[in-house]
Amino acid sequence: MDHKLKPDAGKDENLDVLVVGAGFSGVYQLERLRELGFKVRLVEAGSGLGGIWYWNCYPGARVDTNGPLYQFSRPDLWEDWDWSEMFPGWQEMRAYFDHVDKKLNLSKDILFDTKVTGAEFDEKDRRWVVSTDTGYSANPKFLVICTGFGSKPYIPPIEGTSDFAGECYHSALWPQQGTSLGGKRVGVIGTGASGIQIAQEAAKEADHLTIFQRTPNLFLPMRQKQLTASDNVKMKKDYPQSFKRRRETFGGFDYDFIPRSALEVSEDERLAAYEDLWAKGGFHFWLGTFDDVLFNEEANRTAYDFWRNKTLAQIKDPVIAAKLAPAVAPHPFGTKRPSLVQNYYELFNQDNVHLVDISQDPIERITSKGVLTGSGEHELDLLAFATGFDAVTGGLTNIDIRGTDGKTIKQKWENGVRTLLGVATQGFPNLLFAYGPQAPTGFLNGPSSAEYQGDLILNLLVYMREREITRFEAETAAEEAWRQHNFDLVDETLFPQADSWYMGANIPGKTREILNYPGGLPLYLEKFNASAANNYEGFTLA
Repeated sequence: MDHKLKPDAGKDENLDVLVVGAGFSGVYQLERLRELGFKVRLVEAGSGLGGIWYWNCYPGARVDTNGPLYQFSRPDLWEDWDWSEMFPGWQEMRAYFDHVDKKLNLSKDILFDTKVTGAEFDEKDRRWVVSTDTGYSANPKFLVICTGFGSKPYIPPIEGTSDFAGECYHSALWPQQGTSLGGKRVGVIGTGASGIQIAQEAAKEADHLTIFQRTPNLFLPMRQKQLTASDNVKMKKDYPQSFKRRRETFGGFDYDFIPRSALEVSEDERLAAYEDLWAKGGFHFWLGTFDDVLFNEEANRTAYDFWRNKTLAQIKDPVIAAKLAPAVAPHPFGTKRPSLVQNYYELFNQDNVHLVDISQDPIERITSKGVLTGSGEHELDLLAFATGFDAVTGGLTNIDIRGTDGKTIKQKWENGVRTLLGVATQGFPNLLFAYGPQAPTGFLNGPSSAEYQGDLILNLLVYMREREITRFEAETAAEEAWRQHNFDLVDETLFPQADSWYMGANIPGKTREILNYPGGLPLYLEKFNASAANNYEGFTLA
């Protein structure tokens, strides 16, 4: 990427908008704000574009959405871009962002290697005072934060972690230069998406792989496919319709739930539908299933039983199989985001792969040689913490953002999140955030969110400019109503029964509540547009 700005590029005193974060949402905001004539700058802590695809460079890191949908919908960006596989890896995602950068000339307005450390609203000037770790500062009218759902890694406080003499990395803080797994004794703590992706790679070349599992997760087949030039030509014929379809579906994909109950069809019909969804792979079995699976326990059980039978058939050892696919579901199917696997369950048929069930054999401490559990010491050369993130809110609460009363967002949300429409919070004027709490976020395809929620944010900023409004702020009553709306929606579902990051339950001390808008993209757009049509009802405009 040429023409990069230097991180110490002084001070921007007259910006209209400062955007934080160069993932899909931030890149979309930057380009569209420029088109609309705003004076805008973007700051990014990493050395390149991509957001989570800059930081996630661990072995096996790849997208869980098929490539054709995991991109911007602009024809000038996809017409001359071909995917090499259906579910792209991190290297290809970086190449894609380089492609976008070259097409749109983004880097000239981005400060890389620049981390925002603090922001405070100046009531007199009605501008934000933003500071960074490089000395660069800015005073924008509006601050748009696009740090995403996974920018604050979480490492559990296990005693002795600093004593380990081998290599030790969190999946989101993997060395950019990489590291070899070949011939090593590798340990992976955690069995979410990053954990199973690292495990699949380690099992190929590591001398021995030890997987530490607390709770079994319910993985779905990815159905990876290598793509040829002719495959890309064929797929591109469907792109316009697929992109159009996203707006109409719960998760911003080009497919949606079957508008029938799993219980109103015959068993043969239900099994046939499940077989079809399973064969398609990806999230079809999750977001393309019967429309009551995530609401009705009996319907949900039919999905779990089907999943379990498919999974058991892949594992030879019945003891291991029972730990990976237990008779009693660890949580209702689909109430944790399913990870997509290529050959994860088959790994346990290999002699060099060992499962440690830490619910029965808990970790006591990390030693200089490895991990000590009740059954003994597991000696390792490399230890990977695949323990996730302080998801959805962590990117915002990790910055010292202070509102009009001097309190930080972290302090305000100490006893639960309050937002208006998932983009603003009372006490923090002229601040907007994308892919954040109480928006569709973790239920939604990222690029779909970047464009659809992104346009809502852009429309709001244009509205302010056209009417010479210099200050907007969420109203307390409106954000309390939005919070209750989220609760009312999720209480109709099975999601509260799972201790997931969707519910903030993976972080000790974090308020347990739904962090993602559970009404789906169409309803979210309807609610936001209703506010806009009524002169942004719920905001105080000055």
